[in-house]
Amino acid sequence: MSDSCCGTVAVEIDQSATPQQAASEPTNDLPVVVIGAGPVGLAAAAHLAERGVDFTVLEAGDRVATSVAQWGHVRVFSPYRYNIDAAARRLLEADGWSAPDADWLPTGAELIDDYLAPLAKLFGDKVRLGAKVRAISRLGYDRVRTAGRDQAPFLIRLADGTELQARAIIDASGTYTSPNVLGASGLPAHGENEVFVDHALPDVLGADRDRYEGKRVLVVGAGHSAATTLLALAELENTPITWAIRSGDATRTYGGGEADALPARGALGTRLRVHVESGRIQLLTGFFTHRVNTTDQGVEVISRTPSGHEQTVTVDRIVSATGYRPDHSIASELRLDLDPVLGSTRALAPLIDPNRHSCGTVPAHGVDELAHPEPGYYAVGVKSYGRAPTFLMATGYEQVRSVAAALAGDWQAAHDVQLDLPETGVCSSNLAEAQEQRVGPATGISGGLPAAPLPLTTVGAPAESGGGCCG
Repeated sequence: MSDSCCGTVAVEIDQSATPQQAASEPTNDLPVVVIGAGPVGLAAAAHLAERGVDFTVLEAGDRVATSVAQWGHVRVFSPYRYNIDAAARRLLEADGWSAPDADWLPTGAELIDDYLAPLAKLFGDKVRLGAKVRAISRLGYDRVRTAGRDQAPFLIRLADGTELQARAIIDASGTYTSPNVLGASGLPAHGENEVFVDHALPDVLGADRDRYEGKRVLVVGAGHSAATTLLALAELENTPITWAIRSGDATRTYGGGEADALPARGALGTRLRVHVESGRIQLLTGFFTHRVNTTDQGVEVISRTPSGHEQTVTVDRIVSATGYRPDHSIASELRLDLDPVLGSTRALAPLIDPNRHSCGTVPAHGVDELAHPEPGYYAVGVKSYGRAPTFLMATGYEQVRSVAAALAGDWQAAHDVQLDLPETGVCSSNLAEAQEQRVGPATGISGGLPAAPLPLTTVGAPAESGGGCCG
């Protein structure tokens, strides 16, 4: 074992011990393993550290917050006051860190540099990079075996073959690496896998500019990630843009405008509507992607509605901003009770159902709603929401606070869940305008407003046909 600021790192398994012997060891001497070093995973580490619970964070990428780095060029539309976890703040400030402006709308890169990287640094070698989790099980137990199961430690197998034990698992691995398909029925469109399809939030005005400028581009999706990409594309000259959605109109994407409690979120829809009404962006409604063909004229994308009506658009590039879905395959040997619609826990599903809730109306929830029949395993953050687009980073922070309290044995704190979300009206009405005056429109997007924001589902929450719900 090696020491760091917060305890000992995870113990690698003694391969000479039998599974039965290893399983009989007291699991409380083992660390909690957190999967994913993004905002919610590192917040979980902060709460565990404050409570003196040993932990190890496993990050698949070669840096912390690898998924956030993929959209580092994009500004979020919720200010720092909602993006910094309370326990993380306390640990950082005790180390001499100065918090960013609470009203600032950070880019993904700023979120990493100013908050997440300094936080991870506090944990030293307890954050393991390049540690991709391949599978989770119970040591000596497959999913069928019951007797003694709860006393067996968790077994975590990494992609390099390394195996570790843990007393509990906090799975904050997100959904960014499992995007939804382009096909409208939840299945890949015919030919979809034979053409290049870019997923949400390419760096249209930066690193990816050459791929899009002067090309005919189709963006599929009705969420905020789609809107972000559309607004960036509108800044490119000689770049025809087509936007395809399944709905009969774009009202949901346009949102509440000036009435939105997050000004930058409202500004997103307002600006998009202007481009559509001016003809800069061609909107195709009732578009159900069914087939993709490569032709001499470009990529032909064919929509077929449930009634059989077809329409076709021919383009050079496709951006699929159709959202994301959780991948539960690493936990296939655990006993999970998933809602058949959303893929969240059954208890959480009615609280986050997008047919009934927006991100700002999701009630507070914690360890009770996140628990599975497999004691000690908790999927948190955007992964916990399954295919619901109602996730906010602040929601994830309250989740891990509750879970960490439960793992520390403080059930009173674990059950005392509270949440203060932006839709309650706490945001400044002139926030977007104030930031534009300070730095100008970032990433080259004009219009007197901040850069096109990313929903702070950060790692990608699915929507009806687009990115995520909220900031």
